[in-house]
Amino acid sequence: MTETETETENTIEEKKTTTAKFAEWLMRRDEARTKKETNIEGLLKFNIFLSTVTVVGLFGTTALDYAVMAWVWL
Repeated sequence: MTETETETENTIEEKKTTTAKFAEWLMRRDEARTKKETNIEGLLKFNIFLSTVTVVGLFGTTALDYAVMAWVWL
């Protein structure tokens, strides 16, 4: 960058109003929150999947045991 471009950018930054700076801050904060929510949603989905697999595994084994006992009893 040349010195003139840097000076131009500095004057643009100085001319920004407080409202514009606040709006930019809000937008950055919202983007960060969206990324965080996406991570939480992924963890929640994985937790539900893992819980479902665990429950099906446990009750599936128990149901199979009862089916074998019923078959042997008959």
